[in-house]
Amino acid sequence: MSLQYPKLVLSASYLILYLYKYRVFISDFKENKEKFQDNKFPNSINVSKRIKQTTYHSFFIYSHPVWVIYPKPLPLHPQMKYKLLVLDLDGTLTNAKKEITPRNRESLIRVQQQGVKLILASGRPTFGIAPLADELRMKEFGGFILSYNGGEIIDWSTGEIVYANVLPDEVIPRLYECATRNQLPILTYDRQYIITEYPDDVYVRKEAFLNKMQIYPSKDFLKDIRLPLPKCLIVGEPHRLIPIEAELSVELQGQLSVYRSEPFFLELVPQGIDKAQSLSVLLNKLNMNREEIVAVGDGYNDLSMIQFAGLGVAMGNAQEPVKKAADYITLSNEEDGVAAVVNKFFTKAPEKGETTV
Repeated sequence: MSLQYPKLVLSASYLILYLYKYRVFISDFKENKEKFQDNKFPNSINVSKRIKQTTYHSFFIYSHPVWVIYPKPLPLHPQMKYKLLVLDLDGTLTNAKKEITPRNRESLIRVQQQGVKLILASGRPTFGIAPLADELRMKEFGGFILSYNGGEIIDWSTGEIVYANVLPDEVIPRLYECATRNQLPILTYDRQYIITEYPDDVYVRKEAFLNKMQIYPSKDFLKDIRLPLPKCLIVGEPHRLIPIEAELSVELQGQLSVYRSEPFFLELVPQGIDKAQSLSVLLNKLNMNREEIVAVGDGYNDLSMIQFAGLGVAMGNAQEPVKKAADYITLSNEEDGVAAVVNKFFTKAPEKGETTV
């Protein structure tokens, strides 16, 4: 097997640290040699694995079974600049009211004016991200949206879909049958609509409110949807979702990914989809390196991109495992933590009396 390493320009102290990480990696590789040779790892990115405090990343490039294992990238030299800022939305960019605060907005517009690309990465559908992207003037500055937890990448300046991954058509009836048998709502998305047979359900309405979308009351879910689908969502009381999550995870293993984005939201998404995988695709398009990324998030679905980025930042309100995985912890989403990241790692706040154009 051929192992490829990113080219690193290292100072003497960084070289010592890198050699230590290489020694740790070789030790772990020998222990898992059979798994690599037998190709038993899933055909998707996995950047949540920490080995002896060192992060290694394994993923498929496009559809070819080539494993590329990276040490966690070292921080950029002080004279080098980060060029991409990736932000989760709920619990990160927005506050408890699901709004962007004036300070966060001004900081993000200012950093885009200085040439930094802004990327909004969320489990929300594209329609639910669009208003925030427009508020931040991302069409003007050439930003990108990673919607459906990375299942779709859109160049917001042109509207071009750069990348898309969808659920296999044949699993949709099985998902519907499982939800219906357990008397729980299943929903999906079509432009500005949420399609479901349970329009009055409290959790369906919560998803609609979160994304500022209209609910389409379906009489026949399987007839009203348009295939292929980017994702489905089964919603309900947390204790009622537990057996469904276990059932679908086992029965449909290898066909899709099943996880909880909230205790009451069971996400059903294409196999291997996560934010880091989509970032790797986007980096290839932009001809940029992951060492040039700052990624900020608070939830479990942000872990992969936080560990993938050159600088991974956890919000002050982040889940504890996210904080442990991060290189830096900023203020909470109620304290303008995103603006604090911009001011620390990209640019200083304007002097008194200055405003953002």
